[in-house]
Amino acid sequence: MKTKIIAKLHEREGFVSSQELCDEFNVSRTAVWKVINQLKEQGYEIEAVPRKGYRLLESPDRMTAAEIRAAITRPTGEMGNEIISFDTIDSTNTKAAELATAGQPSGLLVVSEEQTSGKGRRGRSWSSPFGKGIFMTLMIKPDIQPNHASMLTLVAALAIAKAIGRMTEQADVKIKWPNDIVVNGKKVVGILTEMSAQIDYINHIVIGIGINVHNEDFPEEIKETATSLYRETGVHFKRAQIIAAFLEEFYHDYQIYLQTEDLTALEQEYNACLINCNRQVRVLDPKGEFEGIARGINPQGELLVETTDSNGNTCVRPIASGEVSVRGIYGYV
Repeated sequence: MKTKIIAKLHEREGFVSSQELCDEFNVSRTAVWKVINQLKEQGYEIEAVPRKGYRLLESPDRMTAAEIRAAITRPTGEMGNEIISFDTIDSTNTKAAELATAGQPSGLLVVSEEQTSGKGRRGRSWSSPFGKGIFMTLMIKPDIQPNHASMLTLVAALAIAKAIGRMTEQADVKIKWPNDIVVNGKKVVGILTEMSAQIDYINHIVIGIGINVHNEDFPEEIKETATSLYRETGVHFKRAQIIAAFLEEFYHDYQIYLQTEDLTALEQEYNACLINCNRQVRVLDPKGEFEGIARGINPQGELLVETTDSNGNTCVRPIASGEVSVRGIYGYV
């Protein structure tokens, strides 16, 4: 009932009477009073006035369904039609995949305050301390060809970059191909997309996103390349607002992507955010490393790298993400 009452308080700018809450949720005044006190203990600032009722003045930084939905201001379609939040979980990707297999419809969002087994690309772990970041997974079931699915990682990267950009003007938000979000040159967001599919049919796709929001310290192995929104701006963000902005931006760009099942209509906008663009990069390909100048992506989401062939002639090589990494010559980006 707490979720329902806080959602009702969010809906109303003014007071909501105790009797209205009793009637709508079929509970006693005592039950409402107890829930209001529980919400106050969780950090909600709620004004109570006799004969007027209750009014929400301020919400804490919580990633509940009620807080996320209250922060949504633009269309999100199916995205976030079901929001499940946890205090702690092994992995939001794992949970979202389990629920997808169990029949949960497309658009499910799983969020958690902490992950005990957060996953990164290529089997790496993702540092997920309690209350410091956003750990979420969006599950979708798109009617597209499986070989087109990898581009959705880039769609998600563009959406989260735009969402964070909406939150702050104090930071330079860019994308490091294919899907890392960097702020002022350091990594703030990692994205891991996983798919369950048949040869010609997608069962589901889970897009896992980890965002360093309030982190002040990082493990030794990543402290030179990682940062957080707080460290770069000095601002304590409401994480639900960032999540809501992501759902809005992803829904918008996803509809564009579905028209062609590629990045034709998003290519220019993505390249404008690409920190690698027109920079010298080193491509760490298992078949052989090489250097060149990144020239942006093509409609398939491949990074176009201008380099020289074995004869010394200039050529452009399209690089697919997969097992290939791209690094800056003089650092992470």
